[in-house]
Amino acid sequence: MRCTLTCRCLTAAGIRFDLVDLREERSAAMRLWITEDLGYTEAPVVLVDDDPENHWSGFRPDLIEMLTHERSTTSQEVPR
Repeated sequence: MRCTLTCRCLTAAGIRFDLVDLREERSAAMRLWITEDLGYTEAPVVLVDDDPENHWSGFRPDLIEMLTHERSTTSQEVPR
């Protein structure tokens, strides 16, 4: 349920994402990295733009909202 809610919130916010089902055998390497290297034990795990410092686990609408705000602020900046 938390995975579905996270996907819905990301979609509603217009944030593109790739969905990886960690239960599948082909995702074994990713599952190992998430559990061993990042230390997460619950899904979903959200990795933001492959940034090694920007990730979380669980349904976190607060962090999705913050990410949405950051992206809207960045997209409104005018280059000089």
